Amino acid sequence: MNQVAAAPKWMTWVGWIMTAVPALMMGGLGTVMGITAPKEAIEGMEKYGYDASLFRVLICVEVASVIIYLVPQTSVLGAILLTAYLGGAVATHVAAGEAQWFFPVIMGVLVWGGLYMRCARIRALIPFRRK
Repeated sequence: MNQVAAAPKWMTWVGWIMTAVPALMMGGLGTVMGITAPKEAIEGMEKYGYDASLFRVLICVEVASVIIYLVPQTSVLGAILLTAYLGGAVATHVAAGEAQWFFPVIMGVLVWGGLYMRCARIRALIPFRRK
């Protein structure tokens, strides 16, 4: 098995900071919305053609994916799940003709960028060449 050199301490810190942004935005906000179920969120789901009864299910999927992403042993699976979730958000905004599609793309870049910075397994899979 190939050994990947340990990342410098600064890289790990930057990776966790990059990880925290989507985790707080999606996990924290998702949890609050799941508990409070604001009327605006339910109306937004219906506006995009989703059944309002799916609101709590989607929030649970979002928060569970964030938790899986934050656990180092399952972080790759969590990143895959979050990418799928964010892909659905992009597709929804594009189908609605809205310009907000770039926000979930930025979150996805932060998810994978943070994982790349803090996870040697990902750096081994995606090596950037210096020469």
